Formats: sequence, C-alpha cells, structure tokens
Amino acid sequence: MANTTFNGPVRSVNGFQDISISATTGAVTVDATFGTATSVTTLAATTVTATNLVFTDQNHPTTAAINATATATAAEVATGYITSTSAAATTITLPTGTALGAAIGATRGTVLELYVDNTAGANTVTMAVATNGILSSAAADTAGSFGDLTIAHGATGIGRFTIMFSSATAYVFTRTA
Repeated sequence: MANTTFNGPVRSVNGFQDISISATTGAVTVDATFGTATSVTTLAATTVTATNLVFTDQNHPTTAAINATATATAAEVATGYITSTSAAATTITLPTGTALGAAIGATRGTVLELYVDNTAGANTVTMAVATNGILSSAAADTAGSFGDLTIAHGATGIGRFTIMFSSATAYVFTRTA
C-alpha cells in the first residue's frame, strides 16, 4: 500500500500496529502496537536513551487527600493528584527533594505534574516547598501567575504545578495552570 495522508482523526476499533517485512523471507514482524495497552517493543538505542525518554501519565487512578495543614508525604505527591476539602485555610508543604526524588526514582530532567483539587474545600490551600525544593525563576519573578501558590476553593479551585528535578535530590517548583 502506498503512503496515505489523512485530514482528521484516524480511528480503529482494534488499535494500530507498526510492522516490518523481511526483504528475504517476507516474514511480518510487529514492532509496536498502539491501542488500549500500548507497548513499544523496539527502540533504536542511538535515538532514545533512558536519560532522555520521558513518559507522562495524566491518569490518576489513586489520589491523596490532605485536609489540614501538613507536610505531604512523597507517596502522596507521587500520585500526582491531591484533594482538599478543608473548611479552614490549609498549607501543604511538599516533601524534601531527597524524599520525593527517591519515591519516584528521579534523575536530572525528571518532571512530575501535580494537581491540587480544592473544588470541594471551603477555604484556600497554599503550597510550600521544603528543603531541596525551590521556586523557579518564573515563580519568583511573576508571583501573580507562575508563583501563585494559593488555590481558591469552589468551582475554580484546581491548580496544576510542575516539579522539575535538577538532580535526584533537588527540584524546582512552578505553577503551570
């Protein structure tokens, strides 16, 4: 079949397969399957390495609830989604860079997206960094947006933060939405 270009979504009930065909035997080999359980079976080592390959999972099957002022555990932050339903103002301090880095196996360049959901809360939630956690220069320079560490309550009470590791034990913290 020739190359085909589509304008619009391409849909399949049973997923997609990337294949190769042996020039000598004609044998078909499935190199990658893209579907409900996506898998990649072969990666060229010259273009993709463990240090530059990042997978982002925006599905949060587990969440953590922090409903009073506390230091979040590394496991709670590693879920990527924290809820708060507190009636009182709450401050959530992130774990140390060492603890969080160890919990997620961080290396330099690791990025973790953290959502804080205060839609069911009745007061503000304020985020704080701990040892080996610093605010990014964007957060420090632009307190009204990237540096806004408070999450309102009610319908608009969701904040997204990016935690970027500069080493296995230190991170930079920025609000991204």
